[in-house]
Amino acid sequence: MRVDSIGSIKFSVSMTSRPSTSRIWPLYALNFFMADMQSGIGPFVGVFLQERGWASGLIGTAMTIGNVAGMLITTPIGGIIDSSRNKRLWVVIPGICVVAASAIILISQNFWAVTFSQVAQSLASAAIMPAVMGITLGIAKQKGFNALNGRNQAFNHAGNMVGAALSGYLGYKFGYVAVFALAAVFGAIAIACVLMIPAKAIDDRAARGSKEDDSKAPPDAMTMLLRHKALLVLALALALFHLGNAAIVPLYGLAAVAEGQANGPSFVATTVVIAQGVMIVTSLIAMKAASKRNYWPVILVSFMFLPIRGVLAFFVTGWWGVVPMQVLDGIGTGLQTVAVPGMVARSLNGTGRVNLGQGAVITVQGVGASLSPALGGWIAQWIGYGPTFLLLGGFGLASIALWLAFGATVKKY
Repeated sequence: MRVDSIGSIKFSVSMTSRPSTSRIWPLYALNFFMADMQSGIGPFVGVFLQERGWASGLIGTAMTIGNVAGMLITTPIGGIIDSSRNKRLWVVIPGICVVAASAIILISQNFWAVTFSQVAQSLASAAIMPAVMGITLGIAKQKGFNALNGRNQAFNHAGNMVGAALSGYLGYKFGYVAVFALAAVFGAIAIACVLMIPAKAIDDRAARGSKEDDSKAPPDAMTMLLRHKALLVLALALALFHLGNAAIVPLYGLAAVAEGQANGPSFVATTVVIAQGVMIVTSLIAMKAASKRNYWPVILVSFMFLPIRGVLAFFVTGWWGVVPMQVLDGIGTGLQTVAVPGMVARSLNGTGRVNLGQGAVITVQGVGASLSPALGGWIAQWIGYGPTFLLLGGFGLASIALWLAFGATVKKY
């Protein structure tokens, strides 16, 4: 047995299931630098546009259009990745999209230019998650997936934290040009990292969760979800959660900046750094908890933090309220980053459609995340930020109710 540690949390993996160093460190580096390929310039776009005279409703609309585009492409990309024998290509493409998104928004702040930039960023986010999940599963196989995915997420959150800290500093010193340039650099480095992973190290059948060389055409997303009720419940619960969760951080930043209580780039960076720092620890805790108690209770606990954040955001505004609110966000989201792909991989093991299933869940989840910025932005414009936070936090209660109501279906995972 060999023991590894990250921070103060230790875990062991048998040598028979542990990938070689030549495969594992490029994968860790990829997860570190792909942080901006998932969230990219998104957290900074709102305050960037607000400083250029955009209203919160219009900002939310542009972001929603981008999110809808990402939502529509997520499931097809998952199916393509399942059938692809070049999983690394689906990391290269998102890297190019991130570079394009950063360049476009700097060149023009026209509504449609900004919207196109958000579409490019959403395409990157849609492809990168199932691609890296497939690469991880192809390297570690089903037996080692939980442990390797947990460590992947720790490196990913560390990358988010470092990227946000650098963005805050560079944005404060040099403006938003430096922030968006940094996102492009991270995308380019991520491309280099994935190309360092030997193609032969990725087992294509294991990468899609197949026990046999299945040549059948993949089902569509709805068929996939209807065949696997647990995934349908998971997807709907996540959709409700993200309908409330996705808009809270950008709206909280807009509220503080609008009241003159914080500098735009540094405030946004602070919110991201705090949350991602907490996620490093919680992703490792989720990995350990799931190995002992399955993923169901981990996901249940993650839902509980949204209502608390909504109430906290209602009562506390300004820079000093960032710490407790983002700690809660870090706990909830950190648990989900490990538990959700783990549950998908476990429930679809042997079907050969793991990445399609991941895409289907993300698509339904994306409905909530896509509508959240526009919903939150327009409500905040009509009735103010405080009541909006309470309404958004209430969606967490709906997720909890759904998850408990179908406990018999999802508890075995």
